Amino acid sequence: MTQQSTVLVLGASRGLGFALAKEWLERGWRVIATVRTPSRELADLDVRFPGSLKIETVDIASAESVRALKSRLTGRQLNVLFINAGIARAIEQSPEVADESDFLDMMLVNAFSPVRAAELLGDLVPAGGTIAIMTSELGSIQNAKGAWQLYSSSKAALNMLMKGYASQHEEERHTLLLVAPGWVRTEMGGSDASLSVEESIPLVVDMVEANRGKPGLRYVDRFNASLPW
Repeated sequence: MTQQSTVLVLGASRGLGFALAKEWLERGWRVIATVRTPSRELADLDVRFPGSLKIETVDIASAESVRALKSRLTGRQLNVLFINAGIARAIEQSPEVADESDFLDMMLVNAFSPVRAAELLGDLVPAGGTIAIMTSELGSIQNAKGAWQLYSSSKAALNMLMKGYASQHEEERHTLLLVAPGWVRTEMGGSDASLSVEESIPLVVDMVEANRGKPGLRYVDRFNASLPW
């Protein structure tokens, strides 16, 4: 019997993270999905996929919470660690008028915490495995046009932090992916977004699969095309 692959989706209660968990379950994977608060949608998935879904409670913004998760997962190996964390605040505002706390919260949740989680959980992923973090096309400095200025800055910071992570962990031979899923209609993306979850997430999972066993860091979109830093 072929052993099931295992993915940990950090931040899977709703939106893109939930869709990732669902997609991997439908492809026959074991999924560990984390939430901050109970999710009815994930509970329904647990009924649909008995024995294949494990739900854990984690606050990615708390190092203690992430360390506790690692302790609970002692002895487990992950084929894929996918870190999905993001908030969008003061999206139309500039530094002149934005509340400082909104920007600092985005930097904590969107940039600092995901890379810290990769550092804390990365040794659960063996050599040849994948660590992926959800970013955005808006994180590209080269392509920046000023949209969602503060949010974009947090994603550019995420990309920079992962550059450092990749240099410091090169010997671990992980596939490292910064994943831009496109502008997707979720609570955060808004109703005007150009893509449905169903149009984005299966392509994201295809892209992760296509990069398995290819060590090093890439900043890519859902079509596996490299994006300019």
